[in-house]
Amino acid sequence: MLQDAEHERSPRRPRPAPQEPGLLAVPAAQPVLKRERFADRRAAGRALAKALRVLDLPAPLVLALPRGGVPVAAEVARALGAPLDLLMVRKIGAPGQPELAVAAIAALGAGGSSAAHDMGGPVPQTVVDADLMAATGADQAHVDRGVARESAELERRRQRYLQGRASVPLDGRTVILVDDGIATGTTLRAALKALRAASASPELQGEGHPGPRAVVLAVPVAPAEVLAALEAEVDTAVCLWTPPLFMAVGAHYRDFPQVSDEEVVAALSGAAGPQA
Repeated sequence: MLQDAEHERSPRRPRPAPQEPGLLAVPAAQPVLKRERFADRRAAGRALAKALRVLDLPAPLVLALPRGGVPVAAEVARALGAPLDLLMVRKIGAPGQPELAVAAIAALGAGGSSAAHDMGGPVPQTVVDADLMAATGADQAHVDRGVARESAELERRRQRYLQGRASVPLDGRTVILVDDGIATGTTLRAALKALRAASASPELQGEGHPGPRAVVLAVPVAPAEVLAALEAEVDTAVCLWTPPLFMAVGAHYRDFPQVSDEEVVAALSGAAGPQA
Protein backbone atom coordinates (compact mmCIF):
# COMPACT_ATOMS: atom_id res chain seq x y z
CA MET A 1 0.00 0.00 0.00
CA LEU A 2 1.33 3.39 -0.89
CA GLN A 3 1.86 5.67 2.07
CA ASP A 4 2.06 9.45 2.32
CA ALA A 5 5.68 10.13 3.23
CA GLU A 6 5.82 13.88 3.80
CA HIS A 7 8.47 14.61 6.44
CA GLU A 8 6.01 15.96 9.02
CA ARG A 9 2.57 14.73 8.21
CA SER A 10 -0.03 17.36 9.08
CA PRO A 11 -2.36 16.06 11.80
CA ARG A 12 -5.92 15.51 10.77
CA ARG A 13 -7.68 18.76 11.61
CA PRO A 14 -10.30 18.63 14.34
CA ARG A 15 -13.76 18.81 12.89
CA PRO A 16 -16.62 20.79 14.44
CA ALA A 17 -19.68 18.92 15.58
CA PRO A 18 -22.15 18.47 12.73
CA GLN A 19 -24.94 21.01 12.69
CA GLU A 20 -27.44 18.39 11.64
CA PRO A 21 -27.63 15.00 13.43
CA GLY A 22 -25.98 12.00 11.86
CA LEU A 23 -23.94 13.67 9.11
CA LEU A 24 -20.58 12.28 10.14
CA ALA A 25 -22.13 8.88 10.82
CA VAL A 26 -23.36 8.48 7.24
CA PRO A 27 -21.65 5.40 5.79
CA ALA A 28 -19.80 5.55 2.50
CA ALA A 29 -21.56 4.13 -0.52
CA GLN A 30 -20.23 0.65 -1.17
CA PRO A 31 -18.09 0.56 -4.33
CA VAL A 32 -18.86 -2.15 -6.84
CA LEU A 33 -16.17 -4.55 -7.99
CA LYS A 34 -17.40 -5.13 -11.52
CA ARG A 35 -19.05 -2.82 -14.06
CA GLU A 36 -18.67 -1.57 -17.58
CA ARG A 37 -16.30 1.31 -18.28
CA PHE A 38 -17.76 4.80 -17.89
CA ALA A 39 -18.79 6.33 -21.21
CA ASP A 40 -17.00 9.59 -20.39
CA ARG A 41 -16.37 11.97 -17.48
CA ARG A 42 -19.83 13.54 -17.64
CA ALA A 43 -21.53 10.15 -17.49
CA ALA A 44 -19.35 9.27 -14.51
CA GLY A 45 -20.32 12.56 -12.87
CA ARG A 46 -24.03 11.84 -13.28
CA ALA A 47 -23.61 8.39 -11.74
CA LEU A 48 -21.58 9.86 -8.89
CA ALA A 49 -24.24 12.51 -8.29
CA LYS A 50 -26.91 9.81 -7.85
CA ALA A 51 -24.86 8.17 -5.11
CA LEU A 52 -24.23 11.49 -3.38
CA ARG A 53 -27.88 12.58 -3.48
CA VAL A 54 -28.80 9.54 -1.38
CA LEU A 55 -26.59 10.89 1.43
CA ASP A 56 -28.58 14.17 1.55
CA LEU A 57 -25.50 16.18 2.52
CA PRO A 58 -26.29 19.64 3.96
CA ALA A 59 -24.89 22.84 2.41
CA PRO A 60 -22.77 21.07 -0.22
CA LEU A 61 -19.83 22.77 -1.92
CA VAL A 62 -18.19 20.86 -4.79
CA LEU A 63 -14.42 21.28 -5.22
CA ALA A 64 -13.04 19.92 -8.49
CA LEU A 65 -9.43 18.94 -9.17
CA PRO A 66 -8.67 20.48 -12.57
CA ARG A 67 -8.56 19.69 -15.23
CA GLY A 68 -9.87 16.12 -15.43
CA GLY A 69 -12.07 16.37 -12.37
CA VAL A 70 -13.99 19.41 -13.61
CA PRO A 71 -16.47 17.72 -16.04
CA VAL A 72 -17.23 15.12 -13.33
CA ALA A 73 -17.66 17.76 -10.64
CA ALA A 74 -19.80 20.00 -12.85
CA GLU A 75 -22.39 17.22 -13.16
CA VAL A 76 -22.30 16.63 -9.40
CA ALA A 77 -22.72 20.34 -8.64
CA ARG A 78 -25.59 20.65 -11.10
CA ALA A 79 -27.45 17.66 -9.66
CA LEU A 80 -26.98 18.81 -6.05
CA GLY A 81 -27.71 22.47 -6.77
CA ALA A 82 -24.32 23.26 -5.22
CA PRO A 83 -21.67 25.85 -6.07
CA LEU A 84 -18.61 24.62 -7.97
CA ASP A 85 -15.09 25.73 -7.12
CA LEU A 86 -11.55 24.48 -7.76
CA LEU A 87 -8.81 22.93 -5.68
CA MET A 88 -5.69 23.36 -7.80
CA VAL A 89 -3.35 20.37 -7.91
CA ARG A 90 -0.31 19.43 -9.99
CA LYS A 91 1.52 16.13 -9.95
CA ILE A 92 5.31 15.75 -10.15
CA GLY A 93 5.97 12.69 -12.26
CA ALA A 94 8.67 10.08 -11.91
CA PRO A 95 11.75 10.32 -14.16
CA GLY A 96 10.63 9.19 -17.62
CA GLN A 97 7.08 8.52 -16.33
CA PRO A 98 5.34 11.90 -16.10
CA GLU A 99 1.93 10.38 -15.28
CA LEU A 100 3.24 8.45 -12.26
CA ALA A 101 3.13 10.91 -9.36
CA VAL A 102 6.04 10.74 -6.94
CA ALA A 103 4.92 14.06 -5.44
CA ALA A 104 2.19 16.65 -5.87
CA ILE A 105 1.40 20.24 -4.97
CA ALA A 106 -2.02 21.76 -4.34
CA ALA A 107 -3.68 25.03 -3.36
CA LEU A 108 -7.31 25.95 -2.79
CA GLY A 109 -8.38 28.29 -5.60
CA ALA A 110 -8.02 31.85 -4.34
CA GLY A 111 -7.43 30.57 -0.82
CA GLY A 112 -10.96 30.27 0.51
CA SER A 113 -10.94 33.91 1.67
CA SER A 114 -10.81 37.40 0.21
CA ALA A 115 -7.59 38.10 2.12
CA ALA A 116 -5.75 35.22 0.46
CA HIS A 117 -7.01 36.37 -2.92
CA ASP A 118 -5.75 39.90 -2.32
CA MET A 119 -2.31 38.56 -1.41
CA GLY A 120 -2.03 36.85 -4.80
CA GLY A 121 -3.12 33.35 -3.92
CA PRO A 122 -2.30 30.68 -1.34
CA VAL A 123 1.06 28.96 -0.84
CA PRO A 124 0.95 25.49 -2.47
CA GLN A 125 1.14 22.48 -0.14
CA THR A 126 3.46 19.58 -1.09
CA VAL A 127 3.13 15.83 -0.53
CA VAL A 128 5.75 13.26 -1.55
CA ASP A 129 5.66 9.47 -1.89
CA ALA A 130 9.03 8.25 -0.64
CA ASP A 131 8.36 4.65 -1.70
CA LEU A 132 7.71 5.62 -5.31
CA MET A 133 10.67 7.99 -5.28
CA ALA A 134 12.94 5.13 -4.28
CA ALA A 135 11.36 2.70 -6.75
CA THR A 136 11.68 5.09 -9.72
CA GLY A 137 15.05 6.67 -8.90
CA ALA A 138 13.62 10.13 -8.21
CA ASP A 139 15.77 12.11 -5.80
CA GLN A 140 14.94 15.25 -3.82
CA ALA A 141 16.51 17.46 -6.51
CA HIS A 142 14.08 15.97 -9.05
CA VAL A 143 11.16 16.75 -6.73
CA ASP A 144 12.43 20.28 -6.03
CA ARG A 145 12.70 21.03 -9.74
CA GLY A 146 9.20 19.66 -10.25
CA VAL A 147 7.78 21.76 -7.42
CA ALA A 148 9.26 24.93 -8.93
CA ARG A 149 8.00 24.07 -12.41
CA GLU A 150 4.52 22.98 -11.36
CA SER A 151 4.08 25.89 -8.94
CA ALA A 152 4.40 28.21 -11.91
CA GLU A 153 1.85 26.18 -13.90
CA LEU A 154 -0.50 26.06 -10.91
CA GLU A 155 -0.39 29.86 -10.65
CA ARG A 156 -0.97 30.21 -14.42
CA ARG A 157 -4.06 28.03 -14.13
CA ARG A 158 -5.30 29.91 -11.08
CA GLN A 159 -5.15 33.18 -12.98
CA ARG A 160 -6.66 31.67 -16.15
CA TYR A 161 -9.51 29.82 -14.49
CA LEU A 162 -10.56 32.17 -11.71
CA GLN A 163 -10.05 35.49 -13.53
CA GLY A 164 -10.38 37.43 -10.28
CA ARG A 165 -13.25 35.28 -9.00
CA ALA A 166 -13.13 34.80 -5.22
CA SER A 167 -13.32 31.27 -3.84
CA VAL A 168 -16.58 30.06 -2.31
CA PRO A 169 -16.32 30.33 1.51
CA LEU A 170 -15.77 27.02 3.30
CA ASP A 171 -17.64 28.00 6.47
CA GLY A 172 -20.36 25.52 7.38
CA ARG A 173 -20.13 23.69 4.06
CA THR A 174 -20.04 19.99 3.37
CA VAL A 175 -17.04 20.04 1.05
CA ILE A 176 -17.22 17.38 -1.70
CA LEU A 177 -13.80 16.85 -3.27
CA VAL A 178 -14.17 15.41 -6.79
CA ASP A 179 -11.71 13.99 -9.32
CA ASP A 180 -12.15 11.71 -12.34
CA GLY A 181 -10.38 8.86 -10.52
CA ILE A 182 -7.53 7.95 -8.21
CA ALA A 183 -4.33 6.14 -9.16
CA THR A 184 -1.59 6.42 -6.50
CA GLY A 185 -3.50 8.88 -4.31
CA THR A 186 -0.60 11.34 -4.09
CA THR A 187 -2.42 14.22 -5.78
CA LEU A 188 -5.48 13.77 -3.56
CA ARG A 189 -3.31 13.72 -0.45
CA ALA A 190 -1.85 17.05 -1.57
CA ALA A 191 -5.37 18.34 -2.18
CA LEU A 192 -6.49 17.31 1.30
CA LYS A 193 -3.40 18.93 2.81
CA ALA A 194 -4.23 22.18 0.97
CA LEU A 195 -7.82 21.98 2.21
CA ARG A 196 -6.63 21.53 5.80
CA ALA A 197 -4.28 24.49 5.40
CA ALA A 198 -7.08 26.70 4.06
CA SER A 199 -9.40 25.60 6.85
CA ALA A 200 -6.77 26.47 9.48
CA SER A 201 -5.88 29.88 8.01
CA PRO A 202 -6.20 32.93 10.29
CA GLU A 203 -9.14 34.19 8.21
CA LEU A 204 -11.15 31.12 9.29
CA GLN A 205 -10.30 31.25 12.99
CA GLY A 206 -12.47 32.60 15.75
CA GLU A 207 -16.15 33.01 16.40
CA GLY A 208 -18.35 32.77 13.35
CA HIS A 209 -15.76 30.99 11.19
CA PRO A 210 -16.07 27.26 11.89
CA GLY A 211 -14.58 26.07 8.59
CA PRO A 212 -16.09 23.09 6.72
CA ARG A 213 -18.55 20.99 8.67
CA ALA A 214 -17.40 17.84 6.83
CA VAL A 215 -15.20 16.68 3.95
CA VAL A 216 -16.44 14.06 1.48
CA LEU A 217 -14.20 12.39 -1.09
CA ALA A 218 -16.11 11.47 -4.28
CA VAL A 219 -14.58 9.69 -7.28
CA PRO A 220 -15.88 7.32 -9.95
CA VAL A 221 -13.01 4.81 -9.78
CA ALA A 222 -10.01 3.98 -7.56
CA PRO A 223 -7.85 1.06 -6.41
CA ALA A 224 -9.41 -0.43 -3.26
CA GLU A 225 -6.23 -0.20 -1.16
CA VAL A 226 -5.56 3.45 -2.04
CA LEU A 227 -9.19 4.38 -1.38
CA ALA A 228 -9.02 2.68 2.03
CA ALA A 229 -5.95 4.72 2.97
CA LEU A 230 -7.59 7.99 1.92
CA GLU A 231 -10.81 7.26 3.80
CA ALA A 232 -8.92 7.88 7.05
CA GLU A 233 -8.39 11.52 6.00
CA VAL A 234 -12.03 12.44 5.25
CA ASP A 235 -15.41 12.16 6.95
CA THR A 236 -16.85 9.85 4.33
CA ALA A 237 -15.97 8.62 0.84
CA VAL A 238 -18.03 7.68 -2.20
CA CYS A 239 -16.41 5.60 -4.94
CA LEU A 240 -18.47 3.83 -7.59
CA TRP A 241 -15.94 1.26 -8.76
CA THR A 242 -12.88 -0.43 -7.29
CA PRO A 243 -11.70 -2.74 -10.11
CA PRO A 244 -9.89 -5.87 -8.91
CA LEU A 245 -7.26 -5.16 -11.58
CA PHE A 246 -6.71 -1.40 -11.57
CA MET A 247 -4.91 0.17 -14.50
CA ALA A 248 -4.56 3.85 -15.37
CA VAL A 249 -7.64 5.95 -14.60
CA GLY A 250 -8.30 6.51 -18.31
CA ALA A 251 -8.45 2.75 -18.94
CA HIS A 252 -11.76 2.66 -17.08
CA TYR A 253 -13.42 5.15 -19.45
CA ARG A 254 -14.42 4.57 -23.07
CA ASP A 255 -13.83 8.23 -23.95
CA PHE A 256 -11.12 10.03 -21.95
CA PRO A 257 -9.81 13.08 -23.84
CA GLN A 258 -7.70 15.84 -22.35
CA VAL A 259 -9.79 18.59 -20.74
CA SER A 260 -8.95 22.06 -22.03
CA ASP A 261 -8.56 25.32 -20.13
CA GLU A 262 -11.59 26.61 -22.01
CA GLU A 263 -13.75 23.74 -20.71
CA VAL A 264 -12.73 24.53 -17.12
CA VAL A 265 -13.57 28.23 -17.52
CA ALA A 266 -16.91 27.38 -19.15
CA ALA A 267 -17.81 24.96 -16.33
CA LEU A 268 -17.11 27.60 -13.68
CA SER A 269 -19.06 30.23 -15.61
CA GLY A 270 -22.08 27.96 -15.85
CA ALA A 271 -22.01 26.82 -12.21
CA ALA A 272 -23.87 28.18 -9.23
CA GLY A 273 -22.26 31.25 -7.69
CA PRO A 274 -20.44 31.67 -4.37
CA GLN A 275 -23.60 32.41 -2.39
CA ALA A 276 -25.55 29.41 -3.71
